[in-house]
Amino acid sequence: MSQKLILSATATLVGFVLWKIGKHVVHQLTSPLRNLNGPKSPSRLFGNLREVLMSEELAVMEEWVQKYGPTMKFYGFLNAVCLATADLRAVNHILTHTMDYHKPEPARYILTQILSNKGVVCVEGPEHRQQRRIMNPAFGPGQLRDLTEVFLAKSIKLRDILMFESKDEDGNPKRTNILAWMSRMSLDVIGLAGFNYEFNSLDTSIKNNEVNEAIGMVFSTSISLNVMPMLQMCIPPFRAIPTDRGRKITVAQQAMGRLGRELLRDAKAAVMASQDDVKKEIVEKRSVQGRDLLSLLVRANMATDIPDNQKLSDEEVLAQVPTFLVTGHETTSTAMTWTLFALTQHPEVQAKLRQELLTVESETPSMDELLALPYLDGVVREALRVHPPVPGTIRVAMKDDVIPLDTPVTDKNGRVLTEIKVSKGDYIGIPILAINRSEALWGPDAKEFKPERWESPPESASNIPGVWGHLLTFLGGPRACVAYRFALIEMKALLFTLVRAFEFELAVPAGDIVMRAEIVQHPFVRSEPGSHSQMPLFIKPYHRA
Repeated sequence: MSQKLILSATATLVGFVLWKIGKHVVHQLTSPLRNLNGPKSPSRLFGNLREVLMSEELAVMEEWVQKYGPTMKFYGFLNAVCLATADLRAVNHILTHTMDYHKPEPARYILTQILSNKGVVCVEGPEHRQQRRIMNPAFGPGQLRDLTEVFLAKSIKLRDILMFESKDEDGNPKRTNILAWMSRMSLDVIGLAGFNYEFNSLDTSIKNNEVNEAIGMVFSTSISLNVMPMLQMCIPPFRAIPTDRGRKITVAQQAMGRLGRELLRDAKAAVMASQDDVKKEIVEKRSVQGRDLLSLLVRANMATDIPDNQKLSDEEVLAQVPTFLVTGHETTSTAMTWTLFALTQHPEVQAKLRQELLTVESETPSMDELLALPYLDGVVREALRVHPPVPGTIRVAMKDDVIPLDTPVTDKNGRVLTEIKVSKGDYIGIPILAINRSEALWGPDAKEFKPERWESPPESASNIPGVWGHLLTFLGGPRACVAYRFALIEMKALLFTLVRAFEFELAVPAGDIVMRAEIVQHPFVRSEPGSHSQMPLFIKPYHRA
């Protein structure tokens, strides 16, 4: 009997795979994208994916834009013809029509290895709109004004730790992996600001932190460009085949799940404990407040005078725990690491920034005082322009559509196109890095780190459809990053504290630092190929003259 079941399951799987392949072939032969210009495919299996994902500087898309223009084709898995566009009108169309362009299912599968499939990053359509509407108040100016003291307190704690950890036994600066410290710091921040939970990740006496290890495990097992991981990503039945990576992901998800349930239970208990003894069963809308995201969601969820369509289920609330743990932790730590790298390469910028920061007498300025520092703002903007944590994003057309273009393109047949026809199922890549560093938009010095450019940014850049700062770093449209203000204030608080206290130098030659895509663009040391992602710095205390 079991043998018949195995044969039946195998036959079903083979039939499904053959159907998928047949559907894929028909789609490729009829795709309107096949006549666009673009790079040749070096692999029938992986197309251009190795070039896009494995290039050390993640600059291959920038090279293609220069060679083929802002709109082109490239090849994905199984040589699937895909669209890539840096055309601002096209990008705006894709990002604003969120019902017509979703994250592809394989991309969501990768994300759900790290996040929850019910979290705001992974859901689509009406479900996403509802979650965003409910969460927006948690990231408004009022909430962030209260959270600034959390950002500064953790920044000061990191500063004090680095005073000792960055020195050797003789008191000389020693090589310090600042990425590791940024990771610890950002985990502690999102713990308190997001969930009113103290991870104590900065406490060096605590050797193991289950959540930090879980996040590190997930990112260290990112999908590789090998046959089985790609089959599992693109063809769901293959996901049932056990792999070493799958087992590690399961362990990490279990750790996240345990923490999420604990946080949700404690948040509910805290809400009820805060109510009047007489009104234990009534949670009113006016009590929907609290500095951290989870408290706000739980209070809103338990409020008896808020309509059900303005609430999230317990499952949806629970889904936000891994979502914000990872996104608030990984992207901010990566952004801060690249910002410090940029400052090491431009000591004059570092000195000018320090001079501005030292004009503030308090070491715990308010949010408004941080926002009033123009050069600090320029440094943060420029760092996020040149080094966006996520270098690109991808969408899939949910229906046949016509994408308008700002810049016409000429196809292989010599036809001039002012719009691009896409078919349902076509993938579209949006190269965030290429747009942020486009010479056509930012001028011939677009790849240079120059905070002064924000004193008078070029008019052409104002057309970039980003939610913040004429940049695509936080994307744009209804799916723009809900927590971008949170990230900006955290970065400013951290830079304010650290740059006042230290001078930063790169501990290896600049050419030895490379970036590779692991969902975010992590730094690596080229001469140390077996090492994990890192940014080695020398950190020296700054002494005022």
